[in-house]
Amino acid sequence: MNPIRVLIVDDSAIVRKIFTQELSKYPDIEVVGAAPDPYVARDKIARLHPDVITLDVEMPRMDGLTFLRKLMKYHPTPTIIVSSLTPKNSEMALEALEIGAVEVLAKPGGSYSVGDMSVQLAEKIRAAARARNYVAKPRQDPSNVGTAPTRPTPMALSQTTHKVIAMGASTGGTEALKAVLMEMPPNSPGIVIVQHMPPKFTTAFAKRLDGCCAIQVKEAQDGDSVRPGLALIAPGNEHMVLKRSGARYYVEVKDGPLVCHQRPSVDVLFHSVARYAGPNAVGVIMTGMGRDGAKGLLEMRQNGARTIAQDEASCVVFGMPKEAIRMGAAETVVPLESIPTAIFRALEEKSPVVERATS
Repeated sequence: MNPIRVLIVDDSAIVRKIFTQELSKYPDIEVVGAAPDPYVARDKIARLHPDVITLDVEMPRMDGLTFLRKLMKYHPTPTIIVSSLTPKNSEMALEALEIGAVEVLAKPGGSYSVGDMSVQLAEKIRAAARARNYVAKPRQDPSNVGTAPTRPTPMALSQTTHKVIAMGASTGGTEALKAVLMEMPPNSPGIVIVQHMPPKFTTAFAKRLDGCCAIQVKEAQDGDSVRPGLALIAPGNEHMVLKRSGARYYVEVKDGPLVCHQRPSVDVLFHSVARYAGPNAVGVIMTGMGRDGAKGLLEMRQNGARTIAQDEASCVVFGMPKEAIRMGAAETVVPLESIPTAIFRALEEKSPVVERATS
């Protein structure tokens, strides 16, 4: 198999050198070139035809977002946004994901070492190389249709007491989660979410979702209650687990080793939901590279939870759902646009407990 051809676009010579050195350690990845700005990158893309591009958002002569829009229009290529951990850059990175970037990565700094970055960058490059449907659909211009498009009214739910919805996603998950959460009604059960993302980016992601959803969305803090009408997103670089005290569900946010090369990990969240919520939970595993969440979703189903996986055709990367389906963890497999309806149906029905496999 030919190695994945990567072009690095960053105005920092040091970053370009570090990325090239680190990626040279992986036999399945080849850095075919580097560019200090989008104009040089444009010429190298036409000449080198890279499989994946890494792109900084703050660039000289042309900012990364403007370049990405042009790239997605004229030469769509799977692109990973690489950014420093600042609020401004986090917002720009999220906009890049809406434009069509497939992944976001934090530059090394503080406790986030070059070694940590190296492993994650290689994984994200592999995910990007497998990505499909990565070019975002252009936003509809209301001036072209006469009236502005309206968002569908979320469906009402009749019973939400003591229910919990747990969701996990990775590559392609930011837009997939947005599509699902925008359909959740104000009286929906409490939602707990792991989206593989660096620190601070999850803060901006939660704020962005909070502004477009009928429910409240926030980055989780240790001890937050899981209550109807609220979605809690695990902070980047910290695990989140569900706990219960009497009738109250709450989350614990904590440090811990990487699980499936991830922190936060979907598996960590799902295992805790299986333990503390059991048949009161609905689990959803969505687009993403790897196998994180599959074992946890299986335990949820074995403990009586309803479980849903996104289908292959609507995934940007069919990794995590594929593994969950293979293991028998997913009771229902549906396209992205059908996930809200599947959740509503699961909340109204009772699921039989699946017998644990014996060896």
